[in-house]
Amino acid sequence: ANSMNCLLEALGLAVPGNGSILATDPRREELKKTAVSWLMRMVEDDVKPLDFVNEQSFENAFRLDVAMGGSTNTVLHTLAVAEEAGIPFPLEKLDAIGRTTPTLCKIAPSSAYHMEDLDRAGGVFAILGELARGGYLNLEARTASGRTLGEQLAEGYEIRDERVIRQLENPYDAQGGLRILFGSLAPEGAVVKTAGVVPEMLRHEGPARVFDSEEEAQAAIDAGRIRPGDVVVVRYEGPKGGPGMREMLAPTSAIVGRGLGESVALITDGRFSGGTRGAAVGHVSPEAAEGGPIGLVQEGDRIALDLVAGRIELRVDEAELERRRASFRPKVKPVNGSWLKRYRALVTNAAHGAVLRSDLD
Repeated sequence: ANSMNCLLEALGLAVPGNGSILATDPRREELKKTAVSWLMRMVEDDVKPLDFVNEQSFENAFRLDVAMGGSTNTVLHTLAVAEEAGIPFPLEKLDAIGRTTPTLCKIAPSSAYHMEDLDRAGGVFAILGELARGGYLNLEARTASGRTLGEQLAEGYEIRDERVIRQLENPYDAQGGLRILFGSLAPEGAVVKTAGVVPEMLRHEGPARVFDSEEEAQAAIDAGRIRPGDVVVVRYEGPKGGPGMREMLAPTSAIVGRGLGESVALITDGRFSGGTRGAAVGHVSPEAAEGGPIGLVQEGDRIALDLVAGRIELRVDEAELERRRASFRPKVKPVNGSWLKRYRALVTNAAHGAVLRSDLD
């Protein structure tokens, strides 16, 4: 929620300060008045979000996202908004943005700083101003204010604490804090928050420990059956498989709590909380429920992660994978009620924002 509030400022759909000012801060009153004035002007002028939000707006939002190492959920949510707006935004494009944008800010659990620290240090617009100084933003993108992002930034920004928001000359990392992974295990992509990964786990290879639900994985972790070096695979938790794509916060927290956060990776077609840290790779697409390679993984298979190169590979030869495919039938979890069954039938995978398909003609 914090990350998405921040991204809305870059997308042009929120008043500056909306992302970082705390809920109980008196300045919220002024934000409310400004937001109402913007809405009234838009109604009077018959201006709707799609009249000014475009591909450049989404590029700006994703630049901010990777520069501050936002939650992996932002990828899912922002892709969903873009999909609904009819603005294609493939993961390959987001990957390119992540590789060319420095990390200027890290918020807990990736650092000791919290949202109030970001606000004190200058807020989202201080990060945007620094990105603009480096030529990373589309300053002609229009916003709900009726002005361009460049015109908004021209009113001035200031980094008030360089421990929280770093300048371009001293980034946390030369690349962004989110990384898109591709490879034999995720042909359509997966996402990881590299801002929360220790250097030792940026490259890792280990044996797969395979579980077909969050509960199975949690039980194994709690029982002490996960060892340093393992790669925990939690599948059938994607949009179709869940159905609904739950957050895998409990397993990742348990891994860290048992002192395995710097030696164990977790891979899932589900998603994570913004509070997740460690080598946690989510949104693996295609998901197991639609026949993705993650459904073919067997206990003990070697899985290799290279978060620097952006690769996620299943170390099983193609002949063996073909043999497994021949007998593979995705599991279908029982659900109550017709709505979840309809959702499961219509929802896309995470690489497309986990939105309901519209091609039903």
